This record gives sequence, C-alpha cells and structure tokens, in this order.
Amino acid sequence: MTSQKSLTLKTRFDKAHGQNHLECFSHWVAKMLSNRVVNAAIIAVFFFSSYFLAFVFRFDVDLFEEKYFLTFCQTVGWVIIGKMIVFHILGQFQNICWYYVSIKDLQRLIFASLVCVCLFFLIKTTLFPWYIFSRMVPVLDGLLTILLLGGFRLVLRMYREDIYPRFVAKGLKNTLLVGANQDGAILASNIHAQPELGYRVVGFITIHEYKLHRKLAQIPVLGTISQIEDVVKKHHVTDVLMIAGIVSGPQVRELTKVCQKAGLNLRIVLQPDSRLGGKTVPIRDINIEDLLKREPIQLNNSVISDLIKERCVLVTGAGGSIGSEICRQLVRFQPEQLLILGRGENRIFFLENELREMGVTCDVIPIIADVTHYKRMNQVFDEYRPEVVFHAAAHKHVPLMEANVSEAVRNNILGTRNVVDLSDEYEVKKFVLVSTDKAVNPTSVMGTSKHLAERYVHAMSQASSTRFIVTRFGNVLGSTGSVVPIFRNQIQKGGPITVTDPEMTRYFMTIPEASQLVLQAAAMGKGGEIFVLDMGEQVRIVDLARDMIRLAGLPEHAVEIQYTGLRPGEKLYEELYFDSEQTLETDHPKLRAATHRLFPIELVQTQMHSLCRLLDGGSDDQLKEMLHDFVPEYRPFQKQQVLRSESVGTR
Repeated sequence: MTSQKSLTLKTRFDKAHGQNHLECFSHWVAKMLSNRVVNAAIIAVFFFSSYFLAFVFRFDVDLFEEKYFLTFCQTVGWVIIGKMIVFHILGQFQNICWYYVSIKDLQRLIFASLVCVCLFFLIKTTLFPWYIFSRMVPVLDGLLTILLLGGFRLVLRMYREDIYPRFVAKGLKNTLLVGANQDGAILASNIHAQPELGYRVVGFITIHEYKLHRKLAQIPVLGTISQIEDVVKKHHVTDVLMIAGIVSGPQVRELTKVCQKAGLNLRIVLQPDSRLGGKTVPIRDINIEDLLKREPIQLNNSVISDLIKERCVLVTGAGGSIGSEICRQLVRFQPEQLLILGRGENRIFFLENELREMGVTCDVIPIIADVTHYKRMNQVFDEYRPEVVFHAAAHKHVPLMEANVSEAVRNNILGTRNVVDLSDEYEVKKFVLVSTDKAVNPTSVMGTSKHLAERYVHAMSQASSTRFIVTRFGNVLGSTGSVVPIFRNQIQKGGPITVTDPEMTRYFMTIPEASQLVLQAAAMGKGGEIFVLDMGEQVRIVDLARDMIRLAGLPEHAVEIQYTGLRPGEKLYEELYFDSEQTLETDHPKLRAATHRLFPIELVQTQMHSLCRLLDGGSDDQLKEMLHDFVPEYRPFQKQQVLRSESVGTR
C-alpha cells in the first residue's frame, strides 16, 4: 500500500513537473512573439516562403530553369524588404501577442497583403516596364502570405485556447454557462484560454427553448433554467456561471433557488463588451443588483453615437454614483472631449484614473468647480464650449437637506439655474437634467428643490434654442448613501438592520441601467420633455433587507430587523408623475414622456431671484415657507415615532 501511495505521489509530481515545463515554454513563446525583432524575423521568413511557393505554383518544375530561378534570386530580397516596409507602416509588427489574434487582425493582414500586391504592380509598371515578369506571381504571393501568416496565427490561438489548457490544467470544475449567444461563445473561449480560472464549460443553459440541442462554439446547449438539476446530474457539474445582464431579476431569483437546491456555486461573469477589450474574465458572486434587475436594456446606439461622437461633452457631478457611470457609458460613444466636473477633487481624481485605465481614446479633462459659482462655471463654458451637458450635480440625501435647507436651495436650484443659463448663452446643443421621483408631490426640501430645478429647465426650453430635457427616476442600487451599502455594512457587523417602516416601498434601478436610459433619453429628446424611466414595480425595503441576508449566506433569523420610523422628509412610497401630468409612450419601451405644467420663464426667473435674496439673510423656516408658496404640492414632513424590531425568520 505504501508503494502504491508513493507511486501515486510520484505520478502527480511528474504531471505537475510536466505542466510547469509546458507552462514555462508557453510563456517563453509568448514573450518571444511579443518581441518586435523576433516578430519581424518570423514575418520575413513567411515572406520568403510565400514568394518561393508562388514561383513553385506558377512554374512547377520549370522553376529551376536558369531564367526563372535567376528572376527569383534577383527579386526576392527587394520583395521582402518592400513588404516589410509596408507591413511596418500598417502596424503589422505591433501585435503584443499573437495568441490573441482576432477577425480584425485578419482583416488588417488581408489589407496589408493587398497593398503589397498593388504596390508591386505599380512599381513594375512605372519603374521597370521593360522587365518581363509573370503577373500571377505577386497575386499568388499575396494569397499565400495571407494563408501562411493567418494560418500560423490561427494555430497559435488553437494551441492557447484548446491544446494548452488540456495539458496544463487538471481538475477543472465542470461548469454551465447561462447565455447561449455570441457573448457566451466569446466568454467560453476566454475561460478555456485561462485554465487558472479553474473552469471547464461543458454546456450552455438558455432562456430560449428553440436553442436546445444545438451547439455554439462546439459547446452544446444542454437545457433551460428549469432543467438545470437534470443537466447537473448527467454532466457532474459543480458550478454555474451567468453572463451579467442576460436574464431579468426574477429569472436570477429562480436560478439562485435552483442552484441552492442543487448545491451549485452560482457566479456572475461580466459581458465581453463591458470590459473594453480586456482579456481577463472577471467572475464575481451574485449580488442584490442581479436579483432586482429587469430585462436587459436595448439601446439605440446609432442615435446616441450621433449625439455624442466627436463632440465636447460636459458631465457635472461627475464624481457621484450616477455622474461617474454616465461618464463610463459616454466613452463607449467616442466623444472628442469629456469634461468630468465636480467639486470633490478625490472623486474626480479617481474617476479620471479609472477612465484612463479603461483605455479610452477621447480626451478626458478633469475640472474642479462648484456649479453654484457662476464665474467659475462661465470660465469652463467659455474655454471648452461644450455641445452636450449632463447635469447630475445635486444634493440628494433627504434627511440632511431637511437640516440644511439653504444648501439644498443653493446647490439644487440655483446651481441648476447657473448651468442652464450658461448652456443657453453658449448655445449648447442638448442639456439633460438628472432628476428624481422625489420631485413629485414632494414632502422634503430635497424633492421640492429638484422640482423647482425641473421647472426652470422646462421653462427655459420654451425660450431657448438649446434642447432642454429632464430625466426622472427613483433610487439607484449601490449609490453612495443608499440602502444597499448601508444594509451590507449592518449585516457584516451582525445587525441590526434598520428599516424605517415595514410598509415602505421604493422604485429601484441599477446604476448602469439608469445611466444608459439617461443617454437614450438625451438622444431621443427634442426639447421640453420629462422622460420618466421605467422603474418596474416598487420593492418593499424590508424584502430587500431579507434578500441581502440570504445572499450573505446567513439563515433568515440570524440578523434582527429594527423599525425606526420615518425620517424627516421621507414618505412611505414614491410617485413618478403628478396627477396633472399626462404620460405618453416613446420609441423606447423603457422610457415614457410626461407633459410638464407650463410656467412662463419670467415667472420662474422671478422665483429664482426671490430665493437668491432670501438665501442671503433668511432663515430655514422662511425658505421652507417660500418653497411651499412656489410649490403648493409640497407638504412638509410630520414625524411619526415608530421603534420596534422583528427577527427575519418570524413573519
């Protein structure tokens, strides 16, 4: 028995030793191929081979007759040098690693070879018209160059993605990938090319039954979400990977329950297009955003691109949750300049670094400025002349603004007025205000201030050539100060989780969803609209807390939930429209347009001046009274004392 155990250990050591040798060899090959000198030498060898084979195919055994062989010897050096120069100019020596060649690389190879063929005929016709030369040779040479170089790169990629993982990685976990589409095929290929991740994709799980029993990238589609248990038993699966955003929140909930029942590890993989060409495959655990996410949003990218591409775009409040995500979404559409403006230098600093690390091609310009300072904002507009403005700068915390009324008025109302006036003065093409559902029938200072900001934007749209647009939506999951990070922190500390009221509900949307729809609204807007984002159904805050406890891997009774009562300015539920507002469908299923009540610009400007005067010497109570005069729907909060708790398991 001892000798058998020793033999097993020796076998494992030999395998590991062999794997290390193969891994070292692979790294050495990759390093050598990334060297430009080695890269050029290999290409030169292929140029010689393609040119020689072109003569062989054209002249066959006659090649070794003196006149043909002499022609080959006289021209091969010049052909190689010429092709090397063309390939260098066209960037063919700049590949970091040939393991990761793509269709675009093949397209560039074909283009470079075609240029070489055309250049050959041009030089032959203009400089050496008397020289007798077969016209088939350069054509064959071009085709063979594509075949040999393209084939070599294909073999290297096959080695990296198929052969290498088979020998290096042992004990990979059999894995199902939810998402039988093009993104799924790309991710499966990337996962197999990175055996260090520890996964082997044995099949796809689809949400569309018509894809069953088909193959994608030679990987079979084994079943639907409801069939996972049977698939797991048949193929000895231990893990399930799900492509982010491919299924809705309810489907994620169903998938989570199925995987928990089957004892499977369920994790999330980012979509390829959200990694901006990155080669690593980031895999994370399921989180609350996945459970609440709706159907994936389909954007009209061409319309958004027409608005953003090669323009100067300004985002105020760029350091905030929504502002920063708008910036991340904007860079996909290649603006000429992206102005990221905020008054918190650290957030702007980190956002600038993040965008540069993403490999953005546009000019990212960080600007430290306060929207309430008109002269500073005027400097920004005068220097950069933005063509599109996304105004996300605002104070958003309801209880804090109840205690700091003047700051809410100064920042949310007068700061918006400054940016709106400058957008009009400098003839900005489009202006988009990021507003909130708390502006509807407000019970808080924050909501009322955002309502008056909406009113000013809408009034200005009637008197300006700039197209002024308002977007209105509810809470965003994971934003700074929102319930999700607060609940997460409370769970980590062992509780209690503090919920204001058991019946409190809110509309929720993930930060990327909200930001994408803001861009879509900006592209669609003609001016004067209030676009209301489809927030789905309201979610009870206490149910959100329970979901987060379960996702933390804790039993339901492990963390106490304590009800603390409504805070100043809060209400039990939010509304997306005033009763007097009519809503219309738009070309996008996730957006509706609300018709705002008309207020003359002269009246709204008078209200702004009144608020300005009162800010200089008035009290918070006087400001609240003036806000109520301007917005009769504003009903100041009457505090309700509630303090009780429950164990999550006893419902």
